[in-house]
Amino acid sequence: MSALADRPANPVVGRRAAHESAALHVTGAAMYTDDVAGLSTGVLTAWPVQSTNAHARVTIDVAPAYDVPGVVRVLTADDVPGLNDAGIKHDEPLFPSEAMFYGHALVWVLGDSPESARLGAEAVKVEYEPLPSIITVREAIDARAFQGIARTVERGDAATAIAEADRVFEGVTEFGGQEHFYLETQASFAVRDSEGQYFIQCSTQHPSETQEIVAHVLGIPSNEVTVQQLRMGGGFGGKEMQPHGLAAIAALGAKLTGRPVRLRLNRTQDLTMTGKRHPFHITWKVGVSADGYLQGLDATLTADGGWSLDLSEPVLGRALCHLDNAYWIPNVHAHGRIAKTNKTSNTAFRGFGGPQGVFLIEDVLGRIAPELGIDPTVLREQNFYVPGQSTPYGQLVKDAERMPLIWSQLKGECDFDARSAEVAAFNAEHDDVKRGLAITPIKFGISFNFAAFNQAGALVHVYKDGSVLINHGGTEMGQGLHTKMLQVAATALGLELHQVRLAPTRTDKVPNTSATAASSGSDLNGGAVKNACEQIRERMAKVAGRLLDVDERDVRFEGGYVTGLGNRDLRLSFAEVAEAAYLQRVQLWAAGYYRTEGLHWNPDLMQGSPFKYFSYGAAATEVEVDGFTGAYRVRRVDIIHDVGDSLSPMLDIGQVEGAYVQGVGWLTLEELRWDETDGPGRGRLLTQSASTYKLPSFSEMPEEFNVRLFENAREDGAVYGSKAVGEPPLMLAFSAREAIRTAVGAFGPAGRGVVLGSPATPESVYWAVEAARAEASAELDASEPSRTGVGADAGPEPAFAGADS
Repeated sequence: MSALADRPANPVVGRRAAHESAALHVTGAAMYTDDVAGLSTGVLTAWPVQSTNAHARVTIDVAPAYDVPGVVRVLTADDVPGLNDAGIKHDEPLFPSEAMFYGHALVWVLGDSPESARLGAEAVKVEYEPLPSIITVREAIDARAFQGIARTVERGDAATAIAEADRVFEGVTEFGGQEHFYLETQASFAVRDSEGQYFIQCSTQHPSETQEIVAHVLGIPSNEVTVQQLRMGGGFGGKEMQPHGLAAIAALGAKLTGRPVRLRLNRTQDLTMTGKRHPFHITWKVGVSADGYLQGLDATLTADGGWSLDLSEPVLGRALCHLDNAYWIPNVHAHGRIAKTNKTSNTAFRGFGGPQGVFLIEDVLGRIAPELGIDPTVLREQNFYVPGQSTPYGQLVKDAERMPLIWSQLKGECDFDARSAEVAAFNAEHDDVKRGLAITPIKFGISFNFAAFNQAGALVHVYKDGSVLINHGGTEMGQGLHTKMLQVAATALGLELHQVRLAPTRTDKVPNTSATAASSGSDLNGGAVKNACEQIRERMAKVAGRLLDVDERDVRFEGGYVTGLGNRDLRLSFAEVAEAAYLQRVQLWAAGYYRTEGLHWNPDLMQGSPFKYFSYGAAATEVEVDGFTGAYRVRRVDIIHDVGDSLSPMLDIGQVEGAYVQGVGWLTLEELRWDETDGPGRGRLLTQSASTYKLPSFSEMPEEFNVRLFENAREDGAVYGSKAVGEPPLMLAFSAREAIRTAVGAFGPAGRGVVLGSPATPESVYWAVEAARAEASAELDASEPSRTGVGADAGPEPAFAGADS
């Protein structure tokens, strides 16, 4: 077997390849979970009865639903033969007796049509006994309402380092969540066959866990449940945990009625029932030397977990492991905790806590740079890790030299210094429109921070005619994982891409799979696919060696043909060798397996080496801000990002572009709002449609968008030398937020930090501009002589959440 990162001559990996379903996508022929349900007969539709109270004990009368024509069954807790729980923490009752948030599904109505199911749900009577509710993180902090296990990352003596620092700043950083808004909402379709087997089609990122939850709700072993995931119309983490209970509802309905059951949330249901990216509330204090070197950081991070734990604990853990981003902070004390609120249970979202951790340090540096009188670009650059340094949780920062190299390359390619001068000149000439240019880095750890998830399997079949079929445990949500796996298999077997076909992800083909998450889909499943292919190739090499009269070690597979060193005149097709192998009773299929080596992690101490490697990148963004409205436009974006030796460059560049835009959406546009009043609508999500929840669109795309992959970047520990791409580029969007901060600061006096709300919506930016202008006006008034000719007394410095203490 070859080393994991080694590439043969003329590999298929590394080529620009179209997405394997691209033609199906653009023609509308691609099938999704609910499309399969729509082609079936006798299908029932499941519809939820949702709570209209943020927190209450409920009494439910389902009898009126049966008076509605077409209603077949109402599912309640009494119908559950197994465990009435939709999660893995046993804190998410599938049918609750206590409504925990406004929109909570209480019971489900099955109808012959979506309309009959909807009308049946409206007929169900619910009586509420209201209970006290907590809606905001601040309310939870005041009430000491926490859940799960609190964690602390610590190195050195942060308190002493801060006390002895030349400059000390402190503040509060708050930022909101983010709605996944995948194009395909949550969907499941369940059928029970004549043998009692449950076949679940599900839009899920974690088919094995969906299988497990369905089994424990039905009280049956996992071998009676098969989950298939054909493709998803987007996931972004929202389909890692949240689909499980919905699939269980469909399966329970199929069990009780003997008919297929479809469950597809409409957009409003999806928005009001499913979790979001975790909002955070962070208090911090930082000590800095006079010349701008970080000395110590003390922070308390409070994540809004919502009503149940879901994945909040690992999300918090990853946030704590990324609050350093690309910077050396010698002394750190960071405490993390999870608030319990009466809102949807927040869950995985692209970056999985990493963006929330990075937010802290980037916000701190952006705030304090003007106060220190240091250019933010210089402040960031001089605090980069250098080779030999370790993270606050004790992991050596591998390839630390890549960050300054990417940084310098990007600055040169985008002409950063000259454009900074142009921006300054523009701002000097314009009073009501200002521009900002900022550059920010990312260092992102790759691997699940739950060690057991860092494994994958694959099943590869070579048929007698030389065609190849692969199964793997990863799921396709539009990111191109299947395309990359086809390229890996073609490379490992020495075939052309068209000779390999991929089958849908199924739990009866590859068991015990990990979620397609943590940017690890290609690393894990690619390793497993390569392993299976190499087993088959080694067996076929023995056969080919005899046919070619060469040593099996001298057999070469390339371009669909098989040759031998020293006998290149004789060439066999791959199909000929496959046929010969079959006739010689040589096994032509293999189960592949991969586990990530070198990981160790103690979650109690928050110390170890949880990541296989780090991905690096940098982005420079230029924006223009309108001082009258706070509206901004992104004029230009330049990115260099490290994906190792890319498996599929065109897909990877698309992932970088998409992640950046999604990050800009979270940081500047997408504002989730709940009713925080004490009225009857308390806890109701107010932004429950595309008309009230602002998503990035073509109008928010950068006017100029330049993306390049970092070159000569082979990663020895990963399949064919590649690196993850899904999550890290999202955090390049901090350059947009920092550019907006710089532009806002240009409306005010020099040397004053800008506190910018998040998301930095036009409204938020407008008020930040007004604050900057007020400071400029106050400074001007203070500098003007009084009527008596005596200079006016300088008043106290304006309050600033990050001011020196």
